[in-house]
Amino acid sequence: MTTPIRRMSKGMPGWAKVVSAVVLVLVVFFAGIRLSVLPGLKDLFGTQTHDRSGPALLESIQDISRYDAASGNFQVVVDLEKDAKFLPDAIRGSRTLYVGAGTVDAFVDLGKVGERDVTVNDDRTSATLRLPHAALGKPALDTDRSYAVSKQRGLFDRLGDLFSDNPNSEQAVQKLAVRHISDAAKESELTERAETNTTNMLQGLLRSLGFKEVKVSYAG
Repeated sequence: MTTPIRRMSKGMPGWAKVVSAVVLVLVVFFAGIRLSVLPGLKDLFGTQTHDRSGPALLESIQDISRYDAASGNFQVVVDLEKDAKFLPDAIRGSRTLYVGAGTVDAFVDLGKVGERDVTVNDDRTSATLRLPHAALGKPALDTDRSYAVSKQRGLFDRLGDLFSDNPNSEQAVQKLAVRHISDAAKESELTERAETNTTNMLQGLLRSLGFKEVKVSYAG
């Protein structure tokens, strides 16, 4: 006499449920990758960007009397390293290699020219102008041409980035890049070039108005 085989209606073990869930996630993940590379289906798992910013508000208007006569393009490689006392770099510390690109303008403030700084002869054929020396504007970092080459962080720093509002912040290296660009501009010939260009501009302008002799000098 044969004994009938009974089907036991037991639920799936807990470990089997976990394995099944993991397999299902992996299947969906890899299926999404394959579908995303197929023609016509690449946008199935894509993202969309929506600009919900409000309108820009005009806060103030300022009159500008300066003449921007020269502009310098600079590039600097910033190597910023932060260490912690008594802790190895693998635990706490960071090192960022950053390429910063920016511009600095040199200008002459024509608004500072007074009546005593301009002398014209009676027949209006000769003019003498005394202008203030050229000055340097604030460095402007070009974020489109600036980038981080590498960023190394210790374990604690990586954990801190997980709870940070801006884990990819590069504010420190950007400020350092701006400072180095400003120092380089001071050592360059930007101000001399600006004064030369301003002189040529004024001489060409006044000569087109009938002046035959135009002298331009710079004072402190």
